[in-house]
Amino acid sequence: MAQSKMLEVAVKAADSKRAEDIVALDLEGISFIADEYLIMQAPTERQVLAIADEIVDQMEKAGFALTRQEGRREGQWVLLDYGDLIVHIFKNDVRHFYNLEKLWGDAPEIDISDWVEEDSF
Repeated sequence: MAQSKMLEVAVKAADSKRAEDIVALDLEGISFIADEYLIMQAPTERQVLAIADEIVDQMEKAGFALTRQEGRREGQWVLLDYGDLIVHIFKNDVRHFYNLEKLWGDAPEIDISDWVEEDSF
């Protein structure tokens, strides 16, 4: 239940800052690193950082502690580690290069459609 709420808060925060192509993957039983991955992209470094800031702010307000943060200085790929949820915010071309969805191809996608505006897809 807490994981679902954690994912919901992160998705809504990302969507509010116009994150693009938001995908959530269920890694429970597939990875020991985390149970869920949230992956998204933005066209500029500035927007990547704005999305990261909003997710951090909203997660903190909801009582979820950030364990670790990587990539902030470069703004190409920011990773936010919340324990069972890891958030990946990519600049568009960097996301296509790493293609995490293919790497975790066995992971089922989590339906987040109730938490995003229709034009976000």
